[in-house]
This record gives sequence, C-alpha cells and structure tokens, in this order.
Amino acid sequence: MPRSNRPNRPRGSARPKWAAPPEVDLERARAGLPLRESAPDGEWSVRRITERNAAKTYTCPGCNSAILPGIAHLVVWREDSLFGPETALADRRHWHVRCWQTRSFRY
Repeated sequence: MPRSNRPNRPRGSARPKWAAPPEVDLERARAGLPLRESAPDGEWSVRRITERNAAKTYTCPGCNSAILPGIAHLVVWREDSLFGPETALADRRHWHVRCWQTRSFRY
C-alpha cells in the first residue's frame, strides 16, 4: 500500500478552507491591553474602558464626581508599587480621561 504524505488529522476538527475565520472584536482587543506611562509621580499602567464596556458607576479621584455607565474612562494602577503587583492591581482607580490628563503632580 502506498504511503500518504498527508498527516492524519481527525475529521471535523479543522475548519474548511472556504469557511470565514471567526470575527475578532478589535475594539475589545485594543481596550484590553494596558499602556505604560511614566510621570513625575511614578510608573503607571493605563487601560481604556470603552462606552460599551463601561457597566458600573465609579467615583473619579481627580474630580470626585461619578463616572456613569456608558461613559468611556480609564483604569489606572501603579507599576512601581512598594507592596507588589497584586496590591497595585487591587488599588486601581477609574478616572475620567480629561482628569487623568490634567492631574497635577504638586504635593
């Protein structure tokens, strides 16, 4: 019996060549990656939350007003926390985009 050069694959596990690839939600994928920012007050991880993904009400530490559901905002946490990354992630805060951009570094 002649040998086949094709690998033995179980039937039904691979999608056909003519099938469309699964659709990727670029908005969600782009929003999921935190950016790193350097500032006079330390290193920060900043993640954008889109209008569609904003589901809860938060209080912005910059202006002490509410960030309502459906409003795009930022989630920010320290990268250089003294108590480790788990504590920094637990201490993350939700900011208005404008409040984060215009925060003061005076102490």
